[in-house]
Amino acid sequence: MSEASSNTGFTVWADDRTPHGPMDLLKVESWIKSGRIVAGTWIFDSRNATWERAASVPELQMFFQAWARPVPAQVEIIGAAGAIDIQALRRTKLLSYFTDEQLERFTQFVVAERMPLKAVIVKQGDCGNAMYVVLEGELSVRLNVGGLETELDTLGMGDFFGDFAMFDHGSRSASVIARTSCLLLKVSVEAFERMSHEASDLATPFLRAIAKTLAARIRKANKHRGETVKFSHALK
Repeated sequence: MSEASSNTGFTVWADDRTPHGPMDLLKVESWIKSGRIVAGTWIFDSRNATWERAASVPELQMFFQAWARPVPAQVEIIGAAGAIDIQALRRTKLLSYFTDEQLERFTQFVVAERMPLKAVIVKQGDCGNAMYVVLEGELSVRLNVGGLETELDTLGMGDFFGDFAMFDHGSRSASVIARTSCLLLKVSVEAFERMSHEASDLATPFLRAIAKTLAARIRKANKHRGETVKFSHALK
């Protein structure tokens, strides 16, 4: 990372753990608009040869005020049974094992919702009462620690989030914000409990698929922790 000091402009330590740059202000602004740079993203400023959080760089603060402020979700409910495209559900890994008949019955327990750009789907610290499957669009998963926000991941078609709510009804561990207009499949805790009683042949494999993904997330998180340790040593 010390090589960045020989460049001019800004170098961004992106969520792929790779330095990108040097960039001019226009390029950095476009990354802020798209959500690739958030308040907690590390930025190298070649003028003073220091790494700073993006929100602390004077030239970038105005861009965060203009572009990075999320807005409350304005939900457009698409509908439940009969209104959800079965083939769109089949393209999601979580539901790919269902037959058409099972998918038709599954739609009786869920709702499709259209979310606008920058809508806050779930907010860190709020009580979880539903999980979501992404049918269209892109979302940003963000964690706020001590007032500094860091992007943990991006989600696209077929991904899902909020699944912990199915198990412990606890608070949200991170916020999820729409990078684009999104179509989401909402499975509320209440609806899943009803599914468990009325259609266990749907609820059981659905939970099994969630568990497999959770196991993969744990492995990914362990790898991420190792990369974070390397990064912290590189800053010293």
